[in-house]
Amino acid sequence: MTDRPFVKLKNVGNKFIKIKCPDCSNEQITFTKISSPVTCMICGNTIARPTGGTLETTSEVVEDAI
Repeated sequence: MTDRPFVKLKNVGNKFIKIKCPDCSNEQITFTKISSPVTCMICGNTIARPTGGTLETTSEVVEDAI
């Protein structure tokens, strides 16, 4: 697991996004306003966490999913 800082996304709105795990490069779709941590389905790394608003992530946002 890498020790990357979590960064809060800015100006993304309420939508689904595709994010890439920094450890294994797996891509997952998640909503921008989450209520529980998102873990990678392959390696189990926490790639996003809730903040009470827009998520914080250690991952790269690949694209808007929908």
